[in-house]
Amino acid sequence: MELFEAIKGRRSCRNFSSEPITEDIIMEIIEAGTWAPSPLNGQPWEFIVIEDNATKEMIYQEAERCRKWGEEASGWKWLGKYRVDFLKSAPVLIAVVGDPAKTGLDAYLDEGGVGYQYACAAAIQNMHLAAHGLGLSSLWFTLYDKKKMREILDIPPEKNPVSIVCIGKPAGEIPAPPRKEVKEKVRFVR
Repeated sequence: MELFEAIKGRRSCRNFSSEPITEDIIMEIIEAGTWAPSPLNGQPWEFIVIEDNATKEMIYQEAERCRKWGEEASGWKWLGKYRVDFLKSAPVLIAVVGDPAKTGLDAYLDEGGVGYQYACAAAIQNMHLAAHGLGLSSLWFTLYDKKKMREILDIPPEKNPVSIVCIGKPAGEIPAPPRKEVKEKVRFVR
């Protein structure tokens, strides 16, 4: 698959088939993540693969709690219709855990200490593209309280559960989301 085709063809999936994903494929997707750039090549990521239904249920319950809280706190009515059931139906969830101790020199800047998160984000994007290249779909999920997710997944308090990547075969077609014109998002300094 050509790179730009993969970038433009990748979709966020919220309706997965129950078809299992082999460990070899999971490891291939994670390996793609490990090739992302990181500050000082610190590789500040760790990956937790979740296939257990009981753990998926706990993650779902936490996401549902946060969804309800978010609707009340924000007043965003659309959150009432937003479903998080895909957390239970996706064959694989991969928690991407970042280590702030590996953030790089930005730790010493006034607004620093976030480089490790950006590196994890790059790893997540690589994982999405790898999944797409392997004929799978994925979703970047962050609707959870980090403290609660640390409890659910037994993550040490000094580490950050950056995201959960849901992976599986889509249970139908996923339409392309709208995109703004690139020119609307670019400013040149010359």
